[in-house]
Amino acid sequence: MTKISRITTQKKRHDRFNIFLSDGQGERYAFSVDESVLVDYRLHKDMELDEATITALIQKDTLQKGYSLAINYLSYRMRTKKEIRDYLQTKEVDEEHITKIMDKLAAQGLTDDKQFADAFVRTRISTAAKGPMLVQQELLEKGVDAALAAEAVEQYTYDVQFDKAMKLAIKKRNTGKNKSFRQQLQQLQGTLTQKGFTRDVVQAVSKELQDEKDDDAEWEALVKQGEKLIRKYQQKTSGYELRQKLKEALYRKGFTMDAINEFLEHELDN
Repeated sequence: MTKISRITTQKKRHDRFNIFLSDGQGERYAFSVDESVLVDYRLHKDMELDEATITALIQKDTLQKGYSLAINYLSYRMRTKKEIRDYLQTKEVDEEHITKIMDKLAAQGLTDDKQFADAFVRTRISTAAKGPMLVQQELLEKGVDAALAAEAVEQYTYDVQFDKAMKLAIKKRNTGKNKSFRQQLQQLQGTLTQKGFTRDVVQAVSKELQDEKDDDAEWEALVKQGEKLIRKYQQKTSGYELRQKLKEALYRKGFTMDAINEFLEHELDN
């Protein structure tokens, strides 16, 4: 019968132990186990082990390793069930062991997707310039059930959305001062939509920004864009054709025809 001849603590992992066996003809390193396995099986020197027990110990330790991976993965932040399962699969943990690990984590209350979703939305509200539709999509991609995701984003009230969307719109507007107000507004609407804000919020923000149109800034933007276009088109055309090209180009950039005509009269007719 094979006996345990020696148990030593690993140098780099004090919670893991090397098991050495002897069959009467010499000692050999056999396997290593986690401290929990050592305690559960009450392993000690001179304890007799048959092949079935050795196999069971190795299987138990392999399961414990997978569980430790999951716990370590969870130590950085909360995870969804899907994230944990995907992570264990990347670590090549046996599917049978993954199921047991997930059951154990669930029993310990460590795989609550509702709790994860609620915390995730709260974090996004306080730290990210994202609306509820985009946050909901993120939850779905992380494997959260659609009903739980929809319930979690209800924390995103209209007032919270509007405040966040307005701050983002003002920030983005300040980076586009050389564009027409209409073009700025269209781009802002596109940005807010891409960021996941609901249509009613996007419309409300746009309406409020409409009242903040600066006519002087609009004229400065028109002059800057117009002068640039004149330099571009004058190299290839002139007269009526030049005027028409400038009108079309400036209108596409969102300036009103009255303002365009005033600019052209000042630039081309003097």
